[in-house]
Amino acid sequence: MDALAVGRVTRPQTVSVARSRLAPLVLWLAFVAGFAALSYASRVSGGRPDANVLYRWTTFESFVVQYGLIALIVWGIAGLGNRRELFALRRPLSWRRAAGIGLTIFVTIGVLSAILDPLLHPGREQGLTPKHWEGSHAVQYVANAVAIAVVAPIVEELTFRGLGFSVLRPYGEWTAIVLVGILFGAAHGLVQALPLLAALGSGLAYLRSRVDSVYPGMIVHGLFNAAALIVAVAT
Repeated sequence: MDALAVGRVTRPQTVSVARSRLAPLVLWLAFVAGFAALSYASRVSGGRPDANVLYRWTTFESFVVQYGLIALIVWGIAGLGNRRELFALRRPLSWRRAAGIGLTIFVTIGVLSAILDPLLHPGREQGLTPKHWEGSHAVQYVANAVAIAVVAPIVEELTFRGLGFSVLRPYGEWTAIVLVGILFGAAHGLVQALPLLAALGSGLAYLRSRVDSVYPGMIVHGLFNAAALIVAVAT
């Protein structure tokens, strides 16, 4: 059996599914393209964020508003079909397989980051992690950390590995994996970090394809973000 045969449908079924998901696909692509354009425009006009941005309540407030709006838009698009199916809100086929793939993603991204960091400085470009710990702003940092390590992974996984992967999957398993990764990276509005983000996005999409659920991706994504936040203030 093909390594990606899980959840695959026959050709007539694939055509039917693709047609039924055409409207969500068009709207999802339009939303992601528009969001990516705004992200890049904001980056060009505003420059790199202040390194101490996670020590501010205004950052937490902006996170809540931004991800709340994204969630509402994606929820609305998914309403054109079966939300539970499009978001892949179901128990994974195997938690053991999910854990193995998740560990592989961690190691792969870690190695890729070590290779790319001296060349592209992806972490420096994003500019979200502080250079040192500020104990007097610990509460703000924890609040922002929760937004980044819990809220963001849930919303982003539903957006890309949930809805996005579902509407792209009828056009090919690997097509969905690669495109979801690239669009996930582009949505962050970064240039130097794009290869690393695209690799992470594709890895999470592969995880989604192998376990047929969005939940493991949320966990891996959240742990990845949490690890980055801890390392930022611990080193």
